[in-house]
Amino acid sequence: MTYVADRLGHDRRYALDISKIEREVGWSPAVDFAEGLRETVRWYLGHEDWLAQAARAGTRGKRVES
Repeated sequence: MTYVADRLGHDRRYALDISKIEREVGWSPAVDFAEGLRETVRWYLGHEDWLAQAARAGTRGKRVES
């Protein structure tokens, strides 16, 4: 592992406060973060063919439809 100087504008941490969107729009997440992450990983594991195709297509930075 090589440590490098921090980049300008690099966020040291990320934090979300969803109270404004809950209050003003009435939106709240349907699942918590941990469950959403599990569902995301489960989807990728169940769609390995899509992932392989995306990797072969050189789709970095582009949206790929499933």
